[in-house]
Order: sequence, then C-alpha cells, then structure tokens
Amino acid sequence: MKKINISITGCMGRMGQQIIKSLKKEKNFKIHSLTEYKKMNKKFLGIKPQLNTEKAFKKTDVIIDFTNPKCTLEVLKIASKLKKKVVIGTTGFTKKEENLIKSYSKKIPILKAGNMSLGINLLMYLTEIASKALGNKYLSKIFEVHHKYKKDYPSGTALMLGKGIAVGRKKEFYSLIGKKFLNKKSFPYGKKINFNSIRKSEIIGEHEVLFSNNKEIIKLNHEAFDRTLYSEGALSAAKWLNNKKNGLYSMRDLMNFG
Repeated sequence: MKKINISITGCMGRMGQQIIKSLKKEKNFKIHSLTEYKKMNKKFLGIKPQLNTEKAFKKTDVIIDFTNPKCTLEVLKIASKLKKKVVIGTTGFTKKEENLIKSYSKKIPILKAGNMSLGINLLMYLTEIASKALGNKYLSKIFEVHHKYKKDYPSGTALMLGKGIAVGRKKEFYSLIGKKFLNKKSFPYGKKINFNSIRKSEIIGEHEVLFSNNKEIIKLNHEAFDRTLYSEGALSAAKWLNNKKNGLYSMRDLMNFG
C-alpha cells in the first residue's frame, strides 16, 4: 500500500507534537513536511519545520491543521491553489470564517471537526436525539473543562454539542447561542443554550450536556483521559479523506452515524 504523505501545521503546538508522536507507530503515513509560524533550526523525526508556503505543501497528500483560525485560513488558501486535502482540528472560528471554509470545500476536500474523538462525536449524535425527543419544553446548557492553556471559549467541542441541540430542535445554531460564562461555579439553564467553560490544570477535556424542565435533569457527558484520542482520530480522518472528492466533511461522515 502506498503511504500517504502528510503535512502537519503548527508542529510545535500541543496537538502538532502529539500527532508526530502518533505517526511513529503508523505505517500508512509518511511525514512530508512540518510547518510553524516562524523559522527554526530544531528537527522532528529528522525533518526541519518550514513556513506555510506552496513549497512546503507541494508534494503532500493531506494537510493536518491544529493551529488558529488566521493560520488555518492561510493554509486553506495555499491548499486550494495546490488542490490538497485538509483535515481541520482548529477551533474558534467566527461565522464569517466558517462560511469561508465552506467556500474552500467547493474546491478541495476538507474534513473539519471541533473534536476528533469517536466518543465525542457519538455524544453529539446522542445530543441530537435527546434534543429532538425532549423538544422546547426542556431548557438546556453545556458545561466544559479544558487545560489552563486553552484560549478560546466555549471550546469547539462545546459548540459542536450546541449544534447537536440546535439540529434536534430544527433551529439555526447561531440563533440559539445564549450566555457564555468563564470559570463560574454555577450557571443557569436557558431557552437558548448557555455555556460555562472552566480552564484549569492539565485537564484534557470534560463535556456535559444538560436538559431540564424543573422536574428532572438529563445529563449526557464525556471525559477524555488521553490526548492520543485526538491525534489518532486526526490520522483516521486523513486516511479517510485521502480518497474523497471536494466537499466539507465531518467525523460523523467518517463514522457513518445516522
């Protein structure tokens, strides 16, 4: 089987480093290039990081991007020109930036996920089912915890779960976004979806979706213990995307959930 050439952007970041570690155990991939926002002399697996340029991506098959929205859009501009496939794990996009990604997906295959974990994507599916079954009589809120270094809030995963609630209610997600709290001990349910984000310690990820009608509370939750969940998920996404046509895909497409 021919190996898939991979480029990893943000190779010095937490996820970039984790993907490099996971690639040591993978036989289906070959690292074509590593990129960062500035030049450096350090090498990883014998490869020196480059800047995000056409030269860096020219002979790659799939680019895996866990960086920031500005960098991701720069990478997509280059990838679109070179007709390269892109797996996006970056979070924190605005609605305008989300629409830009959709426009790029008409030219190249893109798989975008706020979380690459099988369990989280199953949780999103279950959230849709619960939201549809419970209807508007139940108020909702989403609670999430991440490590102290994570800057964006709510997290991309929390927003994914919020979209699950919106899909279940057959509502437009952005119209359902309620209040966004940071590091609150408690926060209210709402007719719109309220979010509370805790940033502390080295916690990898905890997420909880809650529904209540003042008579009962329904909780759906997920806790991650190992960051390889995300790196292995990203590599599975790259392998799956390598054979796909232009379009915007998600982990749900890969996992073939209903």
